[in-house]
Amino acid sequence: MRILDGETAPYATLLQTLTYFRWLFSEIIKANVAVVRAVMSPDLKISPTLVRIPTPQNTDIGKVMFANSITLTPGTVSVDIQDDHILVHALLSEMSNPADFAEMAERSAWAIGEDIDAPRETGDAS
Repeated sequence: MRILDGETAPYATLLQTLTYFRWLFSEIIKANVAVVRAVMSPDLKISPTLVRIPTPQNTDIGKVMFANSITLTPGTVSVDIQDDHILVHALLSEMSNPADFAEMAERSAWAIGEDIDAPRETGDAS
């Protein structure tokens, strides 16, 4: 029985996680500028959208880190997490392209040391 694993004690990837947070902070600033421009424009270019974003992460902590990163980014909120996707509400339609979230998915997985190319565990014990 493993009492400590990568999810309960993620100290082995601390440097990777801090590097990811630095990148995420820059993405938060970029998104913040886009949202302020849209909200402050005279014609109010807001176009709320719900979109399913695929999650390549295999672990719960990987999915949660990805979903929290989406929610921290201004203009987007993670509404629901499923096995293979996250339902995201985007304030602007240009923020709702699933391909635009691919880099964040890869970087958040890397930050916790998760191999996203590994096959998913289905939970089937057969």
